[in-house]
Amino acid sequence: MDKRILYAAGGVAALSIAVGAYFFFKPELPKPEVAVVKEAPPPLPPPPPPAPEPAPEVVEVLPPPPPPLPPLPSLSKSDSFVFKAMRGLAESPSAMKLFRSKRIIRNMVATVVSLPQQRVPVKRMPVRSPSGKFLVAGTPDDLTISPKNANRYRRYVSIAKAVEAKQLVALYIRLYPLFQEAYAELGYPNNRFNDQLNETLDDLLATPALKGSPKLVQPRYFYLYADPNIEAQSVGQKIMLRLGKRNLGVVKQKLSEIKLELAQHKDVFK
Repeated sequence: MDKRILYAAGGVAALSIAVGAYFFFKPELPKPEVAVVKEAPPPLPPPPPPAPEPAPEVVEVLPPPPPPLPPLPSLSKSDSFVFKAMRGLAESPSAMKLFRSKRIIRNMVATVVSLPQQRVPVKRMPVRSPSGKFLVAGTPDDLTISPKNANRYRRYVSIAKAVEAKQLVALYIRLYPLFQEAYAELGYPNNRFNDQLNETLDDLLATPALKGSPKLVQPRYFYLYADPNIEAQSVGQKIMLRLGKRNLGVVKQKLSEIKLELAQHKDVFK
């Protein structure tokens, strides 16, 4: 055999053995490390909001209840009690000298009943008569009430103006059982005195406002109004006309305040 062919065949065989040996004996490559991706832990829930601080306890401090009112005295023994209560409303202690201190409630009730009528018993009036004489002006054939006569009532009008209607009505409500009892004594056991009081207030407030001083006549001892329409009015309205225009306006204003305040408490008298 040709040596070149032999050498070539031997070289091919050697190369084949070398390649086979390489693949058979080649070292194992390390396996690539697989990256383990760890899952992130779930986020923690947000912390709960702090519990609200309890509101400070509000303790309402109520004023102590007023002491109970003392019981009313009997009607027959009420003069001292009523006079003392009235003194608290007057502008000064000296003003109380104008009021009679006996049979106070009974005299007030009798006067309230009489004012819308034609006569009022002077001795039953709760206040004393004004000092001095009734003053007139003019001639016997042309008499009028003197403008100076209004000064006789100035003290009474100033007291009426100074007294607060709210306080006066509050005292009236406090004493109302005594007023009602005295009203029943006069012969009205089934009627309410407060209705009579409102009727009297309405009559006094209806006193006409005259332009000038009303004319008078003196047929005997007492003066009368020359106008028969004025003379026919209630005794309460005729007394109001004697006050003079300015005093009349002040008294009407106070009577209106009293009537309005009474209306705020109408449920008391049901």
